[in-house]
Amino acid sequence: MHLTQIERGILAGETGTVGGRMAMEIVVAAGRMLGAGALVPVVSSHIDGCLYHGDSGVLFCERLADEGARVQVPSSTNVGALNLLKPDQCRLPPDQRKMAFRLMQAHDRMGCSPSWTCAPYQAGARPSAGEQIAWGESNAVAFANTVLGARTNRYGDFLDIACAITGRAPLYGLHTDAARRGEIVIDVSALSPALRDEDSFYPVLGALIGTLSRESVPVLTGITPEQASEDRLKALCAGAASTGSTALIHIIGVTPEAPTLEAALGGEPARERVDVTAAMIREARDSLSRTQGDTVDCIALGSPHFSARECRTLLRLLNGRASRVPIYLCTGRHVMETLAIDGTDTALAALGVEFVVDTCVVVTPILPPGGGAMMTNSAKFAHYAKGNTGHDPVFGSLTDCVESAVAGRLVRDFALWG
Repeated sequence: MHLTQIERGILAGETGTVGGRMAMEIVVAAGRMLGAGALVPVVSSHIDGCLYHGDSGVLFCERLADEGARVQVPSSTNVGALNLLKPDQCRLPPDQRKMAFRLMQAHDRMGCSPSWTCAPYQAGARPSAGEQIAWGESNAVAFANTVLGARTNRYGDFLDIACAITGRAPLYGLHTDAARRGEIVIDVSALSPALRDEDSFYPVLGALIGTLSRESVPVLTGITPEQASEDRLKALCAGAASTGSTALIHIIGVTPEAPTLEAALGGEPARERVDVTAAMIREARDSLSRTQGDTVDCIALGSPHFSARECRTLLRLLNGRASRVPIYLCTGRHVMETLAIDGTDTALAALGVEFVVDTCVVVTPILPPGGGAMMTNSAKFAHYAKGNTGHDPVFGSLTDCVESAVAGRLVRDFALWG
């Protein structure tokens, strides 16, 4: 691996801190294992490793901080295991709660921005097209590559913080032109225009894309820029990143480097083409539910974190009606500040909405114990719910979730799905 003089100096401990040398050792070792010929400077990082999974991760990050490690680029933090604004909301045992807090503190000490959100692009972290970054959190990675046109691989715990400390990432994969070329074309133009203009279509389409593309870079056709709102793109990227290893989707006319199909494919023929049928999209939708009957024990929204617009849409759909089952709404503290301006937060809480801030119900124990049926409009929640919470997911649109919450039983309208 070719290293610059500055990188060699940090690695040898000739410059910088002991923590900085530790981080450089990790980045270089990872790069060698991945076959990278060099490191690439990055302009930002999003840190996924601040979620508590055990004491070893806490001790590792505290050691970095104690040895003087500080991030060299703007670095936002993903969700932690605690709602710092309401610590008792999480049912972790006291010793684990303490360690989870220490892990979040360690990232704060290293200079990370305490955003605690899985949607950093909603909190101001928006690198420009072509910029090299080192992000963790699968939906954020997919969004950064697909929507913003920045360049990052899926960086996991705790390589993400090491990249932030060094300001470097291994030069391989989606940091390079060759790896970003589209390979499989997925066309949805045969589906009805009404369905393609339905919000709940996008998480389902994302889940299907992740399954179809496997490790290939998919190219999506049949979606217009007018249909591609940011919240829909967020849901699409999260679905694809959950069911597959998807980190980049070339959406023609939306992704900055994919103005045309030819550009997305790099001038080469597609390796495969899939024409999505109504039956395929219905099957993908149904795969997101794992329970029968009309029982709904709770509603979970916000994976990725709900935007302010989605929160206000929820309030409009409730229309003054209180929920008969708990509605857990996961969002970031930056959104809560926005909602407080016009009282949307207070109005939602009065109707039975419980805000989950800094974390989410699928990564830490917040939902009532004992399982049950959890309704959601999120493909990501649906994918991870059973294994992480014990609850059986039921997928529906946001309107379906609201009507089910008010009725206290499952209500779904699939008329648009054919």
